[in-house]
Amino acid sequence: MMVFLGLTVVLFGGCAFMTGQALASTWRPWWLTLPYGLMLGAADRFLVYALFRGELLSAAGYGRDALVLVLIALAAHRLTLARRMVEQYPWLYQRNGPFGWKALGE
Repeated sequence: MMVFLGLTVVLFGGCAFMTGQALASTWRPWWLTLPYGLMLGAADRFLVYALFRGELLSAAGYGRDALVLVLIALAAHRLTLARRMVEQYPWLYQRNGPFGWKALGE
């Protein structure tokens, strides 16, 4: 459990967050977080195997790790996109929660 929290959530989660931010900052679509998250999941599974003697070819472990990383990347993408929309088009949009924006007239 500590390996999952330390390596997957903290270390690779930070990488996934930065990946989502980078994709949103360059106006890339949300679905591009999926292949990047899957690649981060593979790298995470390898480091679990290499550093902590985890199981390398564990489908359940890879699926869990990749799902967490993809979700973090998606959340970062949406947060950054909402911030960018409001900052870049302040005459059109206002912030509507951390993940959204709405037109000024609504």
